[in-house]
Amino acid sequence: MSDAVAIRLLPLGKTLTVERGTPLQDVLFAQGVEFPCGGQGRCQGCRIKVLAGELPITPDDRRRLSEPDLAAGWRLACRAQAQGELGLELAQWEAAILGDDTAFAFTPRPGLGVAVDLGTTTLVAQLLDLATGWVLGVRLELNAQARHGADLMSRIDFALVGEGRAALTRLVRDQIGGMIDSLLEGAARPEELSQVVLVGNTVMHHLFCGIGVQPLAHHPFVPADDGLKTFAAAELGWQLAGRPQVHFLPCLGGFVGSDILAGILATKLHESDRWLGLVDLGTNGEIVIGRRGRLLCASTAAGPAFEGARISMGMRAATGAIAEVVCRDGALHCRVLGHAQPRGICGSGLVDAVACGLDLGWIQASGRLAQGDSLPLADPVVLTQTDIRELQLAKGAIAAGIRLLLAQAGTTGAELERLHLAGAFGNYINRASARRIGLLDFPLEQVQPAGNTALLGAKLALFSLPDHGGPFAELRRGITHVSLNEDPDFHEIYVEEMGFPERPS
Repeated sequence: MSDAVAIRLLPLGKTLTVERGTPLQDVLFAQGVEFPCGGQGRCQGCRIKVLAGELPITPDDRRRLSEPDLAAGWRLACRAQAQGELGLELAQWEAAILGDDTAFAFTPRPGLGVAVDLGTTTLVAQLLDLATGWVLGVRLELNAQARHGADLMSRIDFALVGEGRAALTRLVRDQIGGMIDSLLEGAARPEELSQVVLVGNTVMHHLFCGIGVQPLAHHPFVPADDGLKTFAAAELGWQLAGRPQVHFLPCLGGFVGSDILAGILATKLHESDRWLGLVDLGTNGEIVIGRRGRLLCASTAAGPAFEGARISMGMRAATGAIAEVVCRDGALHCRVLGHAQPRGICGSGLVDAVACGLDLGWIQASGRLAQGDSLPLADPVVLTQTDIRELQLAKGAIAAGIRLLLAQAGTTGAELERLHLAGAFGNYINRASARRIGLLDFPLEQVQPAGNTALLGAKLALFSLPDHGGPFAELRRGITHVSLNEDPDFHEIYVEEMGFPERPS
């Protein structure tokens, strides 16, 4: 009997050949299957449908999937192994990753540089000519660490067990090194690569740099070492022509990482005489409020609802995801990515759906459904009462954080000239829907999608490093990190912000 078996994937039309007994998690992550709980069998995010062959039903399958689903062939990929020939149905991942092509002022310098935005879910790397500022190449990938958990706390949990941290460090270093190798393949002068700058949240900073994450697992969430880190490429296992220096920019405290520092550089909050804001909406919502000489930053645990996790039929922005919902003639109309059969809902669709439900009176200001225990969207996708509560928790945390930072800064939302929305979700969310649910209580013209400010800030840093460590020491001295949980008003304001605004008369 051969030790190799074939796995046919639809609708990709791809066949994988693997060793008999290979865990499906090891091979399906690269094909777009998500493992939100890190393959622990605690969710349904990795569901696959067996079209041919046999995958025995496991105890976790029975706990997480209904009998009709099991009978239809649905299984949890994280609990299965390839013991024979298989035909599996899965959707193709669609990149919702933001690059950056923003023009910016710089002082030319010789050589090449690479800027990397190391996100929890996605990675973006750009190769630049430092003499012209031109982008010579771009690489976009899913973060390979995500097979061990979609959110930061799942990643931390994995890192704290056995050799978990070393495995996560090796994964991300090898992946980014491979992306840079790929970028340099098409470069005319690869030996001129002199600088690599990385930015990311505090957990990504620690895992890439090989720093222990235990302090981030419990209150008061103080980083072990959040400073600027510099490596020789060879220290990371990268055999790159030019032997560049590799810099991971410093964090700002707690869960506010160097991606937010880069966002401040990109949006020039620190140079403005008017009050400005920066919000990055994700599992942890990072917020900055300030102007020249006074910047306050904070992180609030929004939970993964904006990324589709912990939502009963939630998913990332991929084929089959409801990404937009509008109210028309008293009914809901859904736009599905890839013009495919609906199979779930992503964050932007979730915010739209709840905003429409509020306008139609189907969802009350308290968050309770007016009738029944679910809201049908596009068959078979529905929103449950629990889904709406998850969104309330997420949006309440963000809205409360903004209110408290404004108060501590001594200003108000009316005095804020502009609120920059960073990252992919901030660029795809409908601002009117975000205002309707009370997530961003600002006039629409005040809120501005800002693109991938983390990547833009990393590119700006390429032109200031390694000279005296760049402007980061001085900039960090002007930024105050606020621990929202220690504010005596936080929990009261959080509860207030969990409700939805009343329907306009």
